[in-house]
Amino acid sequence: MSYFSNGAWWWPYLFILLAGFAATDIWRFLGVYLGGKLSENSDLLVLVRTMATALVAAVIGNLIVFPGGALAHTPLALRVVAVALGFVAYLASGKRMVVGIATAEFLLLAGLYLNF
Repeated sequence: MSYFSNGAWWWPYLFILLAGFAATDIWRFLGVYLGGKLSENSDLLVLVRTMATALVAAVIGNLIVFPGGALAHTPLALRVVAVALGFVAYLASGKRMVVGIATAEFLLLAGLYLNF
């Protein structure tokens, strides 16, 4: 079975639906089924949680250092200072995420307005 094996108008839609399901949803269902049997403090779950956190941190770091769009025209120092002070505000507010995000956004916008 391949994408070009059928000439019907509906074939690309069915192919995408089946290929997308096979690639993602089966693993999700398997994770939900097996995840219910794992202890929250098991070594395997701690490893998975650690790797997921590291991947999110890497993506955020990549977006800060190598941004796209309009953010790419801002200085690196402004982006790093906004993130650092947003994190400090997050910790100072008792780990309220909205405070950290709002602080970082405010600092970034203020730096852009003041041409830093």
